[in-house]
This record gives sequence, structure tokens and C-alpha cells, in this order.
Amino acid sequence: MSGSIGTTLLRRHIGRWFTVLRESAGISQDAAARELQRGSSTIWRIEAGDERIRFRDVDVHAMCTLYAVSPETRARLLNLTKETREAPKRAWWHDYTESALPAWFGLYVSLEDSADTIRHFVAESVPGLLQTRDYAEAVTRLPAGLLTEEEVKRRVSVRLERQALLSAPRPPHLRTIINEAVLHRLVGGPEVMAAQLSHILDVTKRHSVSVRILPYSAGEHAGMTSTFTLLSFPNAPLSSDPVEPPLAYVDTLTGALYLNKAEEIRAYDLVWSDLDDRALDEASSREMISNALEALSSGRSDQRHLAQEQP
Repeated sequence: MSGSIGTTLLRRHIGRWFTVLRESAGISQDAAARELQRGSSTIWRIEAGDERIRFRDVDVHAMCTLYAVSPETRARLLNLTKETREAPKRAWWHDYTESALPAWFGLYVSLEDSADTIRHFVAESVPGLLQTRDYAEAVTRLPAGLLTEEEVKRRVSVRLERQALLSAPRPPHLRTIINEAVLHRLVGGPEVMAAQLSHILDVTKRHSVSVRILPYSAGEHAGMTSTFTLLSFPNAPLSSDPVEPPLAYVDTLTGALYLNKAEEIRAYDLVWSDLDDRALDEASSREMISNALEALSSGRSDQRHLAQEQP
């Protein structure tokens, strides 16, 4: 994904935020322009994500004050608009070895937090929104030497903070399909893995969280080429259009891709449909997770499925 496409996505996202906030405040574009002492065309370009707009902090503060936004939303918009000034030509994948968290990650968290449906498919590990601290630390430390211990702790803390959205007053619907291998791969040792499986069972008691297992018996499947996340967004106030078009997110060791073209979304929707057809239902999935937990808790395990087999 090129930097220009990434910048356009960010600007469109910011523009939709300002549109929703203005409309929620009951203010027309013309009225906003008068209050902000800007031209009506400027307000239109801001909300359209026009590349010619340079977001100054003073202008962002003025719009946030006029629209009476929360401190959290003000801070989010200041961070996102700052990114358009500091890295207008940069792609949405950045080096994971930066001393601070990657700048693109703030965009993903913002998008994830705004979504009404999050669809995950994972083949090798529990998705971040469902991980325990010990499990998250174990997977974040790999490969050895990539991150310092401080960086590991920081990223794990961010990951755990993101999980708060699952207990929000109006949480997104999280739909996750997990490869069966994830249940049998010992991450952090038997105790850590048992706690992780128990946590999944607890979280899936929430009506907004669905976890289904893709069993070995499913054979070949469309998700064999990639794990991914699909984000869908609610409609804007007084509109039949979503605040953001659907988005596919693909995470890698050294970066990430944000895919939003119609043909890209269609491809991932087809993959999801195939996985959805092959995965166990929720009740059968809970039974499989419970069986794996029981095996770990009782000291039993099927050695054919363990990542750390005994000689």
C-alpha cells in the first residue's frame, strides 16, 4: 500500500470524524464556517479529506470547541491530524523497531475503537483482544532480540488497554475464528496456556463476543494464505452511510497493511465466508476449548498437537 493511499485513508477518516461531530452538534457547514471564520469551501474540504488541507492544532482545537467534543476525542483528533503534518508521504506500515510505538498503530486503535463489528481470523495465536498478559508477553517477545524488555512491556500494556472496548457500554461485535492448532500450541507453558483458554471461555460469555474454532477436519480452507482483521463501521448520524468504509487489516512482523479498495474487501469477505462455513458453531467450539483446557489442567496433552514435543 503506497504512502499516498495511506494518507488519503487517514484524511478521509479525520474528515468523517469532523462531519459526524458537526452534525451531532446540529451545526451546518455554513454555520461552522461563520463561527470558525473560514470559508464554507474550506469546511467542505476538511470533511472530504482533501489533501490540500493542512491541519493546524489551533484549527483542530477551534472545531473541537465549537462541536463540544469530549477531551478524549479532542486528543485523538490532535494525534491523527499531527500525523498528516509530520508524515504526509509515509505509508501506513512503519518499522516495529522504533523506540516508541509505531505511529500507524494509533490509527488502527482509533479505527478499531470506532468499529461496530470486528472479524478476526487467526491461525497461530490467540488474537490480541482476547490475550491474557502472560500469553501476550510470551508472543510479543518473539523473535528473541527484536524488542527490548521495556518495549515488550509497553506493547503488552497497550494491547491489554485495547481490550477495554469489549466491556464498553456499547461494545463492538467481536467475531473470531481461530485455527484448532492455537488451542494445542503451548505458549508460555501449561499454566499460562490453561489460564489463556480459561480466559477465552470467560470472555465468550459476553453476548458481543463470538469465538469459533476451525477444526483440523475442515481440511483446506481459504484462510491458509493469511490471517487478517475485517472492520465494519456504524452509520453516521442522520445518514445511511457508514462513518468509514469497511477495512481489511493485515499484520506482519515488520509492519501492517490497511486495505480499503472494493476488490480487496470483496476478496477478504469471500475468505471469511469460506471460514464461516467450515468453522464449528459456538457451542461446539466452547466444548473443544473446554476439552483442551481440561487436558492441560489434568496434566494430559495430545503430543501430536503440541509445539513442544518431548523426545
